[in-house]
Amino acid sequence: MGEIALFPETKLVIGVLSSSFTVMEELEGKLKRLYGPIDSRIGPWPFAFTEYYTKEMGPEIFRFFFSFETLIDPSGLSVIKRKTNEIEKEYTAGGNRRINIDPGIMTVDNFILATTKRRGHRIPLEDGIYGEVTLIYMNRDFQPLPWTYADFRSRDYRDHLREVRKKYLAQLKRQSG
Repeated sequence: MGEIALFPETKLVIGVLSSSFTVMEELEGKLKRLYGPIDSRIGPWPFAFTEYYTKEMGPEIFRFFFSFETLIDPSGLSVIKRKTNEIEKEYTAGGNRRINIDPGIMTVDNFILATTKRRGHRIPLEDGIYGEVTLIYMNRDFQPLPWTYADFRSRDYRDHLREVRKKYLAQLKRQSG
């Protein structure tokens, strides 16, 4: 029988879609206050993978990624997703979101996104939040899965997440002495 052990700490990575750079400055400050110092920030990258958000946010949407210095217990991902949903509501105007926030966690082996959408490949976490293994790390790269969103399949996103993983591995090494 296996022994129950605490989960290894993970790296919080938050992806944001937005058409407003002004909102992004304010949001970045809010994310820092909630989750600590940002150790990696990238964007704006043009987001042209789907038109799903166009009606709400307009035709020019950009992707930003933030990763945080403070490592987290992965079991807290559902709490973070509920909080980011609250933040999205704060930035709603005329019934339309101005931002879409996608929190995820980086582990040694994969990248997991939190979502409210139930699908067959997603695992219930807590209070209506699901976890999705979006990318698996093997053969020295992040590998997409059949359900991986088109943007996370892209070389740019996977290259960036690989760099975030390097930071994460260095943090784990420093922690272990």
